[in-house]
Amino acid sequence: MLKRGVRIGLKEKIQLYGFNNLTKTLSFNIYDISYAKTDREKKDYIAYIDEQYNSERLTGILCEVTDIIGACVLNISKQDYDPQGASVTVMISEEHVPPDMMDISCNQGLLARELIGGRNTLIAAHLDKSHVTVHTYPEFHPNKDISSFRVDIDVSTCGKVTPLAALDYLIGSFDSDIITMDYRIRGFTRDVDGKKYYKDHDINSIQNYISRDMMARYDAIDINVYQSNIFHTKMILKEIALADYLFNVDPRELSPETRLSIKDEITKEMLEIYYGTNIY
Repeated sequence: MLKRGVRIGLKEKIQLYGFNNLTKTLSFNIYDISYAKTDREKKDYIAYIDEQYNSERLTGILCEVTDIIGACVLNISKQDYDPQGASVTVMISEEHVPPDMMDISCNQGLLARELIGGRNTLIAAHLDKSHVTVHTYPEFHPNKDISSFRVDIDVSTCGKVTPLAALDYLIGSFDSDIITMDYRIRGFTRDVDGKKYYKDHDINSIQNYISRDMMARYDAIDINVYQSNIFHTKMILKEIALADYLFNVDPRELSPETRLSIKDEITKEMLEIYYGTNIY
């Protein structure tokens, strides 16, 4: 069996028997909130979101995530939906895979190069268990003035790479008003003496992998189950700049009372989403 080294916590690098069999999965979920009062504004908001976050741009984001965590793109599948929303799935490998080892039956049997996010990315076939996916959910209600845009991203990796390194980039790639994140480590790997290891890096909070400057913008809480290597973090933006939430409306054109009322409505919506319950 192949032997590979892995760093457990702050200890010296140890030798594994076989490959690193740990699976690390990050579920990253954000909400973008917008105030859209009229039917025209609501439809324009959904159209704007669909244009800004279409499958092509989402593919570029996922390819950048793959690059940040040190993995390689093998296969890409993407789709825009009617009336709204998009999905992208990227199959990745821990290390570079030579073209002659790729299964060309995927992607309609084509090995092609496509310009994604301003760079060339190899479109090849699924050859590995690791993957990155994104789904978008633009939403509005005819009787409500608040519209929202939800993004679900899942990054599942096998081996030594971990998706946590991409958190700052993911948060900055969207208008992230509310963020929920789950990180799970599954399986185990063995050293040459047969001892099992259930994680290969130190972690007691997802927040440790987000920059201080980014964390300073949010309030956050953790709900972790350390014995099971399950980590959960929720974040909500501290400050609401009204101009960022009005769609095609200048807040200077509104009365102070109206601005205060809208800000209150946005705050209530954000808090309900953050706590996952109907409060008001």
